[in-house]
Amino acid sequence: MNAGIHRPTIIQVDAQAIRQNIQQERLRMQSGTDLFAVIKANGYGHGLLHVARYALEAGATGFCVAILDEALALREAGFTQPILILGIVAPQYAPLLADQHISVAVGSQQWLEKADEFLQDGQKVRVHLALDTGMGRIGLQEPAELERVEAFLIQHKLQFEFEGIFTHFATADELDQTYFQTQVNRFKAFMAVLKQKPRYVHVANSATSLWHKACGGNMIRFGIALYGMNPSGRVLSAPYPLSPALTLESALVFVKELKKGRSVGYGATYTAENDEWIGTVPIGYADGYPRRLQGFHVLVDGNYCEIVGRICMDQLMIRLPQSYPVGTKVVLVGKSGQNAITMVDVAEAAQTISYEIACGFSSRIPRNYLHDQKA
Repeated sequence: MNAGIHRPTIIQVDAQAIRQNIQQERLRMQSGTDLFAVIKANGYGHGLLHVARYALEAGATGFCVAILDEALALREAGFTQPILILGIVAPQYAPLLADQHISVAVGSQQWLEKADEFLQDGQKVRVHLALDTGMGRIGLQEPAELERVEAFLIQHKLQFEFEGIFTHFATADELDQTYFQTQVNRFKAFMAVLKQKPRYVHVANSATSLWHKACGGNMIRFGIALYGMNPSGRVLSAPYPLSPALTLESALVFVKELKKGRSVGYGATYTAENDEWIGTVPIGYADGYPRRLQGFHVLVDGNYCEIVGRICMDQLMIRLPQSYPVGTKVVLVGKSGQNAITMVDVAEAAQTISYEIACGFSSRIPRNYLHDQKA
């Protein structure tokens, strides 16, 4: 999708906010703990390569991504730090993983056996064994299975480096810790059968790193909190202030007085009860601003302005408190005057989570980077 550089809609990403969030977390980390910045999904919509650079500047020691192509993009851009792919990669790409020194999550012995068929002499893949302690996504399910896989890795140490082992907690961002503790106990049962721990033992995503000290891991997968968003929404308070890195802004491109009884948008779902000023903003669901946000609000000149009528593919309409000139700034995420709209506000109005909103902003919205030391 082509970036819309000739319209006023833009995402501002504050590099210093990203650095600050990482630095705050590093102050709480135990000695000898690594922090891998989770920059999958284009850095949660903030920009893969930019966020990678800011993370390193703040002290991150490696990266986590979701798919092989994201890892390759980092290598092609010159990043030499450790990279872990958290998702399953097809076994036939094992030689590419080996050649590019990219680590990969492995959830079964079958994957290792198949990957071994593709490896040539001298090629070795770094693997992190995934343990399914209750997330139900990928991973070994029983300690006995882990014993067999570890034995396989020992037997095939020329082809595979057992670099890490990990699990993922499903409820680390919730008040009730019952299921979290169940996963902790299962993880400990897994670890009890290991003959030798690998270099990296990691259980902590953002939520776990913020609110739990469990399992004795030595690496943190720092994701949503890196971008200044609370992984629990409003349920739990972070132990330090998180600095939101992303703001979304646009401007009025059309302003008119709508007479009483006239309607706005597809389906004529909004009808003016009085004479009103209506502004049009050039952003819509094709940009990742959800259609279901009709009735939510944006900020103009510090005023909350309701979104009226259905959000269109490329435009939305708002009710203004007065006439404003074309070109007046519209804030969809961020601050204006004394008021603010957070990503959590948007997510709650859209009945989802901030992760989905941030990742959903399309490439049609240009990203501008503030406090970039290389800009």
